[in-house]
Amino acid sequence: MTTISLRLAESLHKRVRELARQEGISINQLVATAVAEKVSALMTADYLEKRAGRGSRKKFDVALSRVRERKPAKYNSK
Repeated sequence: MTTISLRLAESLHKRVRELARQEGISINQLVATAVAEKVSALMTADYLEKRAGRGSRKKFDVALSRVRERKPAKYNSK
């Protein structure tokens, strides 16, 4: 585990402290979770971008051509 020193504006620190209290966790745990969520989101976006780059419109059209024509199912919004 690594220790870091973090400088926050007083208003942000106050809000983080309050959120941690509401969640029943430490400020450290709240910040670590927030950083983990952000890293995960960035990694996911990067993965999806790379995956999209491997896509092929031609292969998509071929796959779509194999789907038989059907009328849409009736939808009742009630």
